[in-house]
Amino acid sequence: MTIRDLLLARAEQDTPALLTHERTWTWRELVADASARAAALRRALDPERPPHVGLLMDNTAEMLLGLAAAGLGGHVAVGINSTRRGDAIVADLERADVQVLLTDATQRHLLDGLDLSGIRVIDTDAPDWAGAEKVLEPVERTPTKASLFMLIFTSGTSGRPKAVRITHEKVTYPGAYLSERFGLTAHDVHYVAMPLFHSNAVMAGWAPALVTGAAVALREKFSASEFLSDIRRFGATYASYVGKPLTYVLATPERPDDADNPLRLVFGNEAGDRDIRAFGERFGCVVVDGFGSTENAVIVSRIEGTPAGALGWPGEGVAVLDPETGVECPRAELDEDGQVLNLDECVGELVNTTGAGQFAGYYNDDEATAERMRGGMYWSGDLAYRDAEGWVWFAGRTAAWLRVDGENLACAPIERILLRHPAIDQAAVYAVPDERSGDQVAAALVLRGELGPDDFAWFLDEQADLSPKARPRYVRLVDDLPRTATHKVLHRELTAAGTTDVTWTREERGTAYA
Repeated sequence: MTIRDLLLARAEQDTPALLTHERTWTWRELVADASARAAALRRALDPERPPHVGLLMDNTAEMLLGLAAAGLGGHVAVGINSTRRGDAIVADLERADVQVLLTDATQRHLLDGLDLSGIRVIDTDAPDWAGAEKVLEPVERTPTKASLFMLIFTSGTSGRPKAVRITHEKVTYPGAYLSERFGLTAHDVHYVAMPLFHSNAVMAGWAPALVTGAAVALREKFSASEFLSDIRRFGATYASYVGKPLTYVLATPERPDDADNPLRLVFGNEAGDRDIRAFGERFGCVVVDGFGSTENAVIVSRIEGTPAGALGWPGEGVAVLDPETGVECPRAELDEDGQVLNLDECVGELVNTTGAGQFAGYYNDDEATAERMRGGMYWSGDLAYRDAEGWVWFAGRTAAWLRVDGENLACAPIERILLRHPAIDQAAVYAVPDERSGDQVAAALVLRGELGPDDFAWFLDEQADLSPKARPRYVRLVDDLPRTATHKVLHRELTAAGTTDVTWTREERGTAYA
């Protein structure tokens, strides 16, 4: 089914569909209001240009109605990342061929002084901007499952954000899959606090509600301090996340009644094992962490029996290949302490060897699409290795790779080791240039407790699976890590900072820090 099919099927349903702090929409009201917006936008769009409508808003009702309007009206929604600034916003709008841009008072200032020639900006705060007519007009071309529904920009952790083509099927399929996998029904309430301009909120938050007829509860911007009160206020039973939200919520003051809430399931990706366990215990729910990207072409599932720290089990056709030869990498060999002995050989790129999966290409970027689809296979840009049993372990992005004293090191395994220390809340490992050749290992740490240089050195001494070459030369203690809007660490910004504001430095040939 298409998004249009799912919405029209609920056009006369009077159960809750959208909950905000201000009001509640039934499905009947939501479809009617989205229909009015679809009609207004159809009148505003130039039929000679791509029918692309930008959405520059927080998680407001207008943002969700804008998505629903695209599903109904057949035009293409373009999620505009509200953390972008200046010419970067203009570049995104131009790359996506946006001709109408919806925004509101909270984001309108981001457009001040920008050259938006050829783009009509509509303020959705204006009363009745969409008009009073709420009868769905016939669309020029009824969308199919392969029709383009949305453009979602990648988070840009490894370079310039790219606009991923999101078809109707790329929303409805995960909606149906997640609903069945987790037993989600119309009686659930989906808490959506991740930004709706990104794939997690659309595919893991909104899509299952579309399929089952459940209500979506919106938080305009994620707030760790308001998380639990929102869950209770909306009666939320399901929530999604990407990146570090679990970490941020766990950092709030603990109360004896934290588990007294309706939340039963939380689904997302990139949470650490420690936070997954602690969050489930504290709030009395099940946390399921997976692996995925906006392109959604490589599937690795965390299933029963997944070792602590591993990504999970690879889906059909998913392999770890050498990016230079295209040959499958050998399995990791571990010594008695659990240290990988053949990192140079076993680490490769996660690849969907069967084709593109659900990846429909990047918009206006044939070069980037071709780079992803080398040899008819999808190359993810994510580094990983498989152990002897076949489990997949994350090793970082292709850019998150260091060469120290002639040896290749992956950042992610070092980060997992550092996070074992109870005082370390967040860790990012990155490369800084060695003055002679290659790289030196640097680590940026966010602490949750007291940690001194001597304690840190002693802790590293006790980690038998930490290679001596992986021991950080430079350590920065920071209040927070640079992140994208979806809470992914921007390693390139850390590398660009070099050794600025280093807190501790290790002796070149020693283990102590000063």
